[in-house]
Amino acid sequence: MTENKILALKYRPQEFKDLIGQEVMAQTITNAIKLGKTPNAYLLTGIRGVGKTTTARLIAKALNCEKSIDEKIKCSGENFCPTCKEIISSNHMDILEMDAASKTGIDDIRELIENSKYSPTSAKYKIFIIDEVHMLSKQAFNGLLKTLEEPPPSLKFILATTEVRKIPVTILSRCQRFDLKRVSIDKLCSHLKNISDKEAGKISEDAIKLIARTSEGSVRDAISLLDRALISQSISENKLIEETNVREMLGLADRSKIISLFKEVLSGKEKEALKYLRELINDGIDAKNFLNDILEVLYLFSRSINLGSIEKDMTTSEAEVQMVHEYSKNIDMQDIGLFWQLTIKTIDDLRIVGNENLTLEMYIMQLVHLKNIENKTEVYENNVQEGKSSRENNLVSENKIEENLEQNLSTQIKNQLKNTDQIKKNPIKDMSPKAKVEIKNFQDLIDLANKEKEVELKFDLERNVKLVSFNKGKIDISFNEKLNQSFIKNLTEKLLLWTGERWIISLSKNSNAKSIYEQNMEKKSFEFKKFEESDLAKQIKETFPDAELIAIQEDSND
Repeated sequence: MTENKILALKYRPQEFKDLIGQEVMAQTITNAIKLGKTPNAYLLTGIRGVGKTTTARLIAKALNCEKSIDEKIKCSGENFCPTCKEIISSNHMDILEMDAASKTGIDDIRELIENSKYSPTSAKYKIFIIDEVHMLSKQAFNGLLKTLEEPPPSLKFILATTEVRKIPVTILSRCQRFDLKRVSIDKLCSHLKNISDKEAGKISEDAIKLIARTSEGSVRDAISLLDRALISQSISENKLIEETNVREMLGLADRSKIISLFKEVLSGKEKEALKYLRELINDGIDAKNFLNDILEVLYLFSRSINLGSIEKDMTTSEAEVQMVHEYSKNIDMQDIGLFWQLTIKTIDDLRIVGNENLTLEMYIMQLVHLKNIENKTEVYENNVQEGKSSRENNLVSENKIEENLEQNLSTQIKNQLKNTDQIKKNPIKDMSPKAKVEIKNFQDLIDLANKEKEVELKFDLERNVKLVSFNKGKIDISFNEKLNQSFIKNLTEKLLLWTGERWIISLSKNSNAKSIYEQNMEKKSFEFKKFEESDLAKQIKETFPDAELIAIQEDSND
């Protein structure tokens, strides 16, 4: 095993003390085995590459090691006993490893249960290791329940999974669960440094830190990335692997370049920002990795704004901390929120747009224009959910709103990204009506909306609006939850266009008011009920016993 060229297998832990980042779990399992208080089934959970299958084999070795039976037998990392050697090489007859991803059915579990009836051939315990156990079918889980709860004395189950939530509760309650944690960057760096020294690899500390950070707490991923880096170094033995080499290998952008790019964005220098982007593209960055790096930088900016100076850690260099602290003076949390939402939206766009470079360039240009937008317009809020009644003040300032909106049309982009309930007026260039119309009552307003083919407005007036009072120039209404959020804006615009006068639309909390549609339905119901009780209806019923009165329709003919 130690001669294997793949470092992830070559440096696979063979003893509990070799496990990094899982010291508490290893100590608990070791103590339980020494005391003879082992459970019927273990459940090991965690992300990929933290040691689930490795821990399962270590448990199997600890339970069946010949040293536990005969103290005279020596078994250590330098010289394992025959049983441990067979388990390491996956040749032991009593240690069965099953991949649940390829054997998911009830028939596979039946075969496993049949094998469980037989005693171990040479080891103390027969052990079934089921990897990716969450892939088993519902029937397979149910078939496993009884054996899992009351196995033969010499049988142990070890289940491993990355998706513990997909495992039925009935299975979880029969297992002793151990959660393997992500390994910290400090421990990963130390581990990778030891491996590179043993392999006589020349790699800088910054490169090791980058590999550790990229692996996201997975030991196997970290060692595999180190293996790739050392292979590239082996071509030219005297060359030291630097952070830039690892970034090129992984398609990662230089964070300092990303921060410099942000400096140009915050300064409104579009050409310079795109120049940095093209340099990163030429370096071979991956678009999704680049956008995720942008999110990390935005997080650093938010920390600098809200918490002050950023403490230097393993993930951020001192130069990067200084750059973030300096440039964060030109940005606020509102801008960061907009940038964050646009970045996430762009990550989704990568699945749709075929040209990734085009997507990134459009993204940078949008960032520049978002930062340069001067929000000089007076925004009046119409929160339909809260039912605000202060409309007079908003209508007084409407002239200013229209003038500012014509000057700053680009602010509409920013308002769309905010994704709030704020209502923004579109610029109305010609508000003078062609023919002045007089609206005397609410029904006249509905008829006029119908005449002007304002279908959506007419629908809201009839069904979602409840009239409280109607006076010339002012309408007091109540509403239901289905009312369009742009209703007030549309209605005030149309009233100004149709009548040449400004109307005040005030919102009331009068729950007794009813919509025109509800009033009509009540009227029809009353007339229908009244007709059912009339003599004519009784005569029709006597003449036609099978007839059923459905509706009353007025005759439009004279």
